[in-house]
Order: sequence, then C-alpha cells, then structure tokens
Amino acid sequence: MGRPTDTPDAGDESAYEGAGTVRSTVRAPEIAYHPARRSVVRRGPADPVKVLMHRHRELCERAVDPLEIAAGLEAHGLTDRTAARYRHRDVFSLAEELYARVPGAGGHAPRTPAPEHGSDKEAPAGWTLSALLPGAACLATAGVLRVTEGVLGGGARFAVTSAGALLVLLGLRLCLRGGPLRAPEAVGGVTLYVCWLLGYVVYGDDLLAQVISGGPDGHWTAVPAPLLGLVPALAPAAWCAHLFAVRARRRLAGSHGLSDFGAGVRPLLLGVLALFMCALTALLFLADLGHPEAGGRLGGPAALGALLFLARLLAVHGFPEPAATGLAAACAVEVAAPFLVLAGRLPGLGLLARPVEAVVAAAGTGGVSVLACGAAAFGLLVHASVALTRASAHASA
Repeated sequence: MGRPTDTPDAGDESAYEGAGTVRSTVRAPEIAYHPARRSVVRRGPADPVKVLMHRHRELCERAVDPLEIAAGLEAHGLTDRTAARYRHRDVFSLAEELYARVPGAGGHAPRTPAPEHGSDKEAPAGWTLSALLPGAACLATAGVLRVTEGVLGGGARFAVTSAGALLVLLGLRLCLRGGPLRAPEAVGGVTLYVCWLLGYVVYGDDLLAQVISGGPDGHWTAVPAPLLGLVPALAPAAWCAHLFAVRARRRLAGSHGLSDFGAGVRPLLLGVLALFMCALTALLFLADLGHPEAGGRLGGPAALGALLFLARLLAVHGFPEPAATGLAAACAVEVAAPFLVLAGRLPGLGLLARPVEAVVAAAGTGGVSVLACGAAAFGLLVHASVALTRASAHASA
C-alpha cells in the first residue's frame, strides 16, 4: 500500500493557492533578513545635525549669534573636517544652521553688538582715561621728586614716593578692572609675580652687580627710568588690546572656516605686538633721556613690557594659567641668578655661578632680565599664536 502524498492534484487550484499562501508566509522572514540585502538597510539618523543640536542645545539656546555657537563647537573639538560629517563645508555654516533651528537661540540676550564691535578709530573715554591715570601718577611723582631734590628731607621724599606709589596702584587696579585689559579670571600669585618683576627692573641690576663683586654691601641704587617707561605704556597696551579684539571679531564674522580665521588672526597678533613694542620703546627712550643713570639699557624693560602685554592678552581672552606660568618662569630665573652666584662661593660649587657670570660678561647685569623676560615672552608668544587664533578665544561674553 503506497504512502499517501501531500501534493495536491494538478487540477485543484485552491490547493495550489493555499500552498502558495503558506510558502509566502514562511519565506518572508528569510527574505527580509537575507545577508545579501543588509546593505540596503539605512543606518544612523537621517538628520545628523539634529543629533548635534540636542547634544549642544544649551549652547545654542544661550548664544546671541551664530559666531558664539561656532566658538563653542570649536571649544568642544569640532573642526571644519568634522563639520563635513554633518553635511556642511565648515563649522561656521554648521553653526548658522544650529542657530536657525534651535527655537530659543538668541532669546536670552538682546541682539545688540558687544562693546568690542565698536569703532576701532576711537576708544571709549572711560577706559582710556583709566589707562592714562597710572602713567600720569607715576610721572607726576617723578617730577615732584626731581623738582624738590635737595629741598625736601629724606622723610618727606619717602612720603612723596609712598603717596605716588599708592596712586599708581589705585590707577592700575582701576584700569585692570574694566576696558580691554579686564581679565574675567585671575590666577593666584600673578600680582606677586608682577611686583617682583617690576621691583627687579628697578633694583635688580645693582643687586646683581654687588653680589658678583663680593657683596651685597650697603643700599641698592634704584633706577627709575624703566618704571617711568613701563607704567605709561599701559595706555598703548589698552589701545592695542582693543584693536586686537575688534579686528579679530570682525575677522571671525567674515571667515568661512577655522583655518581661514586662524590664518588671518595670526599676523594680526604679531602686528599688534609690534605696534605695542614701538610705543613702549619710544616711552622707554624718553624716560631714559630724563634719567640717564640707566645707561641706555632698554633691553630688559622692553622684554618685560612684552611679557606683561602678552600675559595680559592671554588672560583677557580666557587663558590665565599660561600667562601666570610665563610670569612665574621669568621670576624664577631672576631669583635664581643672585642665589647661584652666592652658592658658587661655597667650596666645590663654583660651577653654579658660571652661567650667570657668562651672561653678565656678555650683556652686563641687565642681560639676566633680558634672558628671563625675553625667553618667557617668546614662550607666551608661541602659545598665543595657537590659543588666540581659535574662534573660542573671541566669543562675546
């Protein structure tokens, strides 16, 4: 007796239809998940910008213009190459779309230009006046001491000097609390570093000369000319910082990529530094004419001025730690110089004093200040050429 077959008769069309239905039901999952068809399935979100928008939603809602979003994205590590993953040619184009798509963008602040958007031809009268006050107080004190030389006694001259120093400090505090030289953050020890550097430029050369000659003996002779050139240079420093902020912000608004912006800001930084150094050199030269006891040694004060300007510029744009590091490094070299000479007097340690003696033999006692401040200023310039050419360093507050 033969085994019954499951195959329907050829004439039974309903049987074929039922079998076809069963077969299609069974084969559908296999067809849907066939390995050869997996490449057709779409992976990832259809709108990559939407993912980025949710990830940086707080940044986009807080921004008052697309430039702030671009600066924030760059600070988070996005580059023009990364922007291509989001179907944009650069970070600025991506920021414009994010600004347009986030509902709350620009809603927390009025769409008014920041102070640095103002004209670069005329600085605001307020911070210009405050930048002139320290130099005016310093020059007035020096003038009073020069006119009353031989008339006032030691106690009266000390009182005049103390009052003048107090006025200079008050003017410095007022100038650095506002205007282009106002830094949003401060690092501990910066004030101490600046005081040491200014004190060394006035007394350091004579101190080192006495130590090398076997001293120190007696009082140290002050050389006020560098101070009379450095303190009035605060005004051109403020103007140059204002010019850099204005030009960099305009360059940011007209750039079409981060590399384009960096290439435009780097020569601007060098030009502003050169402009400040020209003004500082002129002031130091005039101060030296009034106090020829300085001997025309302008290298140390000029290097110190460049160091202080670059340190303040970095601090203003959000990099106070590198600024403090540069100032501390210069202080360390100036502190170490006389101590190395003193340590070299001990038996068997004469080698320690040879580097300082070599610098003094080649460039005089002022060579230590030139080396210390010049090397630190060069290091800050290298760092600034990278840090200050980023869009995140120029985002409006």
